[in-house]
Amino acid sequence: MGTASNSSDAQLDRNALAALYEETFRNLEEGTITEGRVVALTKDKVIVDIGYKSEGMILGDQFSSEELQNLKIGDRLQVYIEECEDADGNLVLSKEKADKMKIWEELEKLYKEEKSIEGKIVSRIKGGMMVDIGVKAFLPGSQIDLHPVRDLDGLVGKTFPLKIIKINHRRGNVVVSRRVLLEETRDKKRQTTLATLKEGQLIQGTVKNITDYGSFIDLGGIDGLLHITDMSWGRVGHPSELFTVGDKVEVTVLKYDRETGRISLGLKQKSADPWTNVAGKYPIGTRVRGRVVSLTDYGAFVELEPGVEGLVHVSEMSWTHEVRHPSRVVAVGDQVEAAVLNVDPASRKISLGMKQTAPNPWDMIEGKYPTGTRIEGKVKSLTDFGAFVGLEEGIDGLIHISDMSWTKHIKHPSELFKKGQKVEAVVLRIDKEKERLSLGYKQLARDPWDEVIPSRYHVGDSVTGKVSKVADFGIFIELDGGVEGLIHVSESGLEPPAKPEEKFKLQDDVTAKIIKVDREERKIALSLRDHQLDWERKQVDDYHSAQGALDQSLGRAAKQSRKRSQSDDQD
Repeated sequence: MGTASNSSDAQLDRNALAALYEETFRNLEEGTITEGRVVALTKDKVIVDIGYKSEGMILGDQFSSEELQNLKIGDRLQVYIEECEDADGNLVLSKEKADKMKIWEELEKLYKEEKSIEGKIVSRIKGGMMVDIGVKAFLPGSQIDLHPVRDLDGLVGKTFPLKIIKINHRRGNVVVSRRVLLEETRDKKRQTTLATLKEGQLIQGTVKNITDYGSFIDLGGIDGLLHITDMSWGRVGHPSELFTVGDKVEVTVLKYDRETGRISLGLKQKSADPWTNVAGKYPIGTRVRGRVVSLTDYGAFVELEPGVEGLVHVSEMSWTHEVRHPSRVVAVGDQVEAAVLNVDPASRKISLGMKQTAPNPWDMIEGKYPTGTRIEGKVKSLTDFGAFVGLEEGIDGLIHISDMSWTKHIKHPSELFKKGQKVEAVVLRIDKEKERLSLGYKQLARDPWDEVIPSRYHVGDSVTGKVSKVADFGIFIELDGGVEGLIHVSESGLEPPAKPEEKFKLQDDVTAKIIKVDREERKIALSLRDHQLDWERKQVDDYHSAQGALDQSLGRAAKQSRKRSQSDDQD
């Protein structure tokens, strides 16, 4: 009985074991992952028991050298069942495929739970970047950042947190995005910032963008505008003078419109307005020192203190020289001394003068060159209205065209003077207020119109001279003594449409009749027509005189002839 009973129990155990193996075989399907135990290690193989009727083999090249060194008998591994029985009846396993399937399971889990994963950018490809997240994934260019990235190659080798936005295990396709996480972070920061933002608040930000009118500051998910007029109490030519993209800056919230979301920021408001006490600090006449910060065509801006600048106009740079551009006197960065000429706090303007720091040479001119003094200088420039003559002190005097000749009609100063020519002149007037010195050239000699001309030239006289100028309105004749007379076109005897220049040439000898001598206007009017008429009348008179003399002579001869006849008859 006992033997039969034991035999029956053994049979039951074998049946149970067979049933267990059958159940196990049923659960071990090809293409699935299961756990196994390392039972043997060879040079190039790892033998794993997964509870199958035979043990499975994994090639050693599926393990890293470090993994092989640390692997011990009894260690448990996740393995992929490639084949339950190959052609030789062996169980074929793969650790590599198990690892990949495990990664795909993890990726799908992260995708469903909308969690992020670290990824390393390995290369640049068309349309974006290739990223390693355990498997190769595609990062589109539009999903790299919140803004377009110019240097994509510079991202290779860098690691970023990414979010899976598309996954297809069967096709082995994974698409990731960095932008989604950045937007989520930005939105969280934005909500936090907006919840605490208030006017008058000091807040840290980063310069995000620079324009001609200001800089946009990232306050944490939301941008505010720092306008150029709110950057400094002084003058700012362009925001780039103060900032570069990426700069950290602390600003004041000037205005926050919750409806539009617009935020106005200020930097200068962090300090007191330096213009508040400018009038008291820089009264008119004060000597100041400052640094030239910018130049314009009309002057130089000088910084007196941070936020306070004054303008030295070009007219206030030199007593003696005409400054056409401030760059001829100063350069940006120069330290200069100046005097305060005017202060206008309301307009935030200070007028400065550099020449006022030196003695005004015009204060000494009147004493050194009183009216009537003869001076000598060089012609510095010629204009349509006169010649500028430079004196020793660098002060220029003007010989006006009307003060060049007593007797000649000067059309342009170049008729008498050349640039660089040494000339003498007489001081006529000094206007210290307007800084003008009037000189006379004709005053070097006595005015011939006082006595000489009126006594020499009389109305009705015929005079001969040379043509000195020809104009549309008449012909100028230079007479003896250098005086000029004018034959107006109406006195030329020309019949329209004839023009003076068609008949008269320079230096032609012309004889005309004086019809007017105007001492006040200093003019002698001549008439060619009247001279011609006088000549014709004289010819007629001479003819009549000659004819009368002939008649008288003939009468006398006839009378004598009659007397001789009578005498002959008597004889």
